[in-house]
Amino acid sequence: MSVGSTEILLVAEAVAREKGVQREVVLSAIEEALQVAAKKKYGCEHELRATVDRKTGELRLYRELIIPSDSTEVSGSIKAVKLEGDYLQDGTASIGTVFLEQLPPLDATRFFAQLTRGVVVAKLREVERAQQYEEFKDYVGEILQGVVDKIEFGNIIVKIGTAEAVISKNNLLKTDHYRYGERVKACLSGIDRDAKGPQLTLSRIHNDFLVKLFEQEVPEVYDGIISIRGVARDPGSRSKVAVYTGDGTIDPVGSCIGVGGSRIRPIVKELQGEKIDVIPWSPNKAKFIIDAFSPIPVSKVVIDEDAGYVEVVIAEDHKSAAIGRRGQNIKLISELVGMHISLITEEDEVRRRQEEFSEMTNLFIRELDLEEILAQVLASEGYSSISALAKESVGELTRKISGLDDEIAQELINRASEHEAKQAATDGKLAGCPHADQHRE
Repeated sequence: MSVGSTEILLVAEAVAREKGVQREVVLSAIEEALQVAAKKKYGCEHELRATVDRKTGELRLYRELIIPSDSTEVSGSIKAVKLEGDYLQDGTASIGTVFLEQLPPLDATRFFAQLTRGVVVAKLREVERAQQYEEFKDYVGEILQGVVDKIEFGNIIVKIGTAEAVISKNNLLKTDHYRYGERVKACLSGIDRDAKGPQLTLSRIHNDFLVKLFEQEVPEVYDGIISIRGVARDPGSRSKVAVYTGDGTIDPVGSCIGVGGSRIRPIVKELQGEKIDVIPWSPNKAKFIIDAFSPIPVSKVVIDEDAGYVEVVIAEDHKSAAIGRRGQNIKLISELVGMHISLITEEDEVRRRQEEFSEMTNLFIRELDLEEILAQVLASEGYSSISALAKESVGELTRKISGLDDEIAQELINRASEHEAKQAATDGKLAGCPHADQHRE
């Protein structure tokens, strides 16, 4: 049985519809496949060209012949030498002119038996992947919806129209259990043009997935009236979302939760019961941290911006709740705020402050030869080092310590300055000593 010319066009039309590509792409792939097959028959040293007539479907195969500048340079191309003589003598051709010599056609039946493999399939796959990339490249970070097509080793292959996407086991929630044919929502987290399998990567644990779910369920978030300033997730378990609006008439937290939880409920359901804490974002970091711990009361917040460190003081009976199960709560708040948070109880803080007060009082007594009452006053006013006292001005010192006259204030600063000078001189000498470290010990 042979394949007729019209059948070639019908096959091209059918494949084009099935793959969702232009008929011209399929015909070009057939021509490319035919050229590969012809080279196997006639030899790779020949330049071959295959064509499919777009109207009749007729297959034609040609060999390219070039008139050489020196016939002795042509290997196995006697026809070219003859053409050179004939055409150059007639003056109708010149050196470098390309002629096409038609060759006997290949066995079309055998060729079409392999049409769905090899070069044609590879070419179509290449075109499909290019089209898929162009279609989805602007959707990274957006939610896509598809149908579970395959489940392989815990990974899910999702059919989205004619495209395939993969949700790896690591990008699924621990509570996700999908079956073949079920619909699934996920965030497009990336596109890999060079991937051998599906090049679309989906995720249900990505922060963007939660953000986009809020956009779908909360009109104010979609319209940009309420902005999501931060997200911290333990996927499938708990999330914290910081929201903000510049409109004083809108409650951003209430708007995201909805009346009776009407807006947050569909999001929680989609995330298989993941608990979501909606927190009002504030440019005042201390207030933001206090709100993040709510309803747990916070006694005090101490922030070290340079070190990226926060100390939060709470009551002893709230410590366990503030930390959360396996440290989840404090970990999520630290991630949301972008700083390391350390919890300390009120009792521990009082104890530490007493120890620091005692240490500083003894330091001032010992190093500056002060009476205990004066040393205690300095420590209580927050002077945590002799260096800080040495840098102080008389006016500032008398302002902080009520009843301290200028003369005593100047004497305190002088003693502190002399101590710092002696300490600097000692450090300088030790620096030049080969056994400096031993001396310091």
